[in-house]
Amino acid sequence: MKKNAVMVIAMIAAIITCFFVPPDKAYLAYFDVKTLTCLFCVLAVVCALKNINFFYILAKKLIQVFGNARICILALVYITFIGSMLIANDMALLTFLPLGTYVMVTTGKNKYMAFTFIMQNIAANLGGMLTPFGNPQNLYLYTKFQIPTVEFMGIMAAPFILAIGLITLCCILFVKPEPFELKDEKVSLPVGRSIVYLLLFLLAIAIVFRGIPYGVGLIVIPFVLLFMDRKALKMVDYPLLLTFVFFFVFSGNMARIEGVRRLFSFLLEKNTLLFSVLSCQVISNVPSAILLSQFTENYKHLLLGVNIGGVGTLIASLASLITYREYSKQNTGKTGPYILLFSAFNFAFLIIMAAFSLLFQ
Repeated sequence: MKKNAVMVIAMIAAIITCFFVPPDKAYLAYFDVKTLTCLFCVLAVVCALKNINFFYILAKKLIQVFGNARICILALVYITFIGSMLIANDMALLTFLPLGTYVMVTTGKNKYMAFTFIMQNIAANLGGMLTPFGNPQNLYLYTKFQIPTVEFMGIMAAPFILAIGLITLCCILFVKPEPFELKDEKVSLPVGRSIVYLLLFLLAIAIVFRGIPYGVGLIVIPFVLLFMDRKALKMVDYPLLLTFVFFFVFSGNMARIEGVRRLFSFLLEKNTLLFSVLSCQVISNVPSAILLSQFTENYKHLLLGVNIGGVGTLIASLASLITYREYSKQNTGKTGPYILLFSAFNFAFLIIMAAFSLLFQ
């Protein structure tokens, strides 16, 4: 329950709303099967690639090229940033945070570990905003509102570029160009599996971009992995999928409660972007996207709000909780200073990103 607190809260919230809106046939319309299928397909293939250390090995090889701490940490953060666009923010962190730990420990740069983790976390949350599959809430909104791909990326382009600039500036200002050396270890990838998994990844992406019916992925990807990597199917983040299911019930019921519908519609009409940003700080960005999408058609500002709102409090994004959990494993008893530093950087990013979006969108 501790590891999946968001899912448990979502389940309780869904059950409570069932007392106000008793289960009926309308419940069947709550569930976005395509979003759940796309999310499952992407997560399953990424787990398979992770099991052969595909992303880890490529990232490690890249970092070995650099000779000082500043450039190396920038590389770690950029890898996480790019990774979140391709394999989703949560999986990017689970893949590259251990690499950050390895680099800091083996080079004796532990003093930069908290900063590196925080920058990787911010990079994962804000890097994933550019693509429909970069963040779970993006995939949901992209599917629900049938947003054209070019329009989607156009909406997110300006804050995405701003995020790159802010992250780069922070790394330059807070990390010194100290000498840095990482041992070269011989590692290799299984060529056959790598090719198959990359082809499955391309299939998953084609499904997200509506090029192939999602039913095809639901058949092909589990079938192939059943023979090539059953462990990947077990590793899929099923609690995340269940969180979506529970919040579909919760948000669907909330939209049918007249008083709630009027209140949320009123608040979102006043300022969709600001209200969605604030909502994320309290109930996290994925639940905010699912809930608020029931009360507004202004998907542009909702999309911006639930992406920018991923930075801020520790519960604003599941990715932030993952980062905190990984840091606390490596630094027992040192989480207090981490939370203070995390809050300082995250709220600074939140204020700048939100102000920029409010002024120029």
